[in-house]
Parts: sequence; C-alpha cells; structure tokens
Amino acid sequence: MPECCHIDENGRHKHKPRTPEQVKALVNRLNRIEGQICGIKKMIEDNRYCPDVLMQVSSVQASLNSFNKELLQTHIKSCVVDDIKAGNEEAVDELCELLKKTMK
Repeated sequence: MPECCHIDENGRHKHKPRTPEQVKALVNRLNRIEGQICGIKKMIEDNRYCPDVLMQVSSVQASLNSFNKELLQTHIKSCVVDDIKAGNEEAVDELCELLKKTMK
C-alpha cells in the first residue's frame, strides 16, 4: 500500500498516493458516471419526457453517492486511521468538516 496523504512541496495541497488498481477502479466508476451524464444530455436534446430524464438524474446522483462512500471509506481506513495513530487528532476534526460539507 502506498504511503498515506502528504502535503505537496508548496505546502498547499494534500496528495493521496493510490495503487494503479485503485486509480483504475475509481476512474472506471467516474467514466460510467460520465456516460450517464452524456445520456442525460442526449435525452434533453431528444426532448425526452421530463420524468424519464429526472429518473436518470436520480440514477447519476446515486452513482455519485456510491463513489463518495467508497472514497470516504478508503480515506477513513487509511489516512484518518494513520493520522490518529501518529497522534494527529486534527484528522478527526477534518473528517467531521468533510462529512458536514458532503452531507448537504
């Protein structure tokens, strides 16, 4: 497993090294979501019935929620746990803020 989150050389952005397998899985999910979005765009261009479009939008939202859950789970099990073990309890505050922002 790659090392956990670290701040870049400019001290501005955190980075999370991921294995090639993790990157591939996440990108594949995003590509499917992108395909769903393109499908919705086509539905609009084809003047499809509003409830049909809304159902597809709901499906995209569910896909994004699933993506977020997977990413959050990985973050908690790696970065947050590692930070807490290293004595960085600010990671809990950061996680709480993240949850507030993502659960609107």
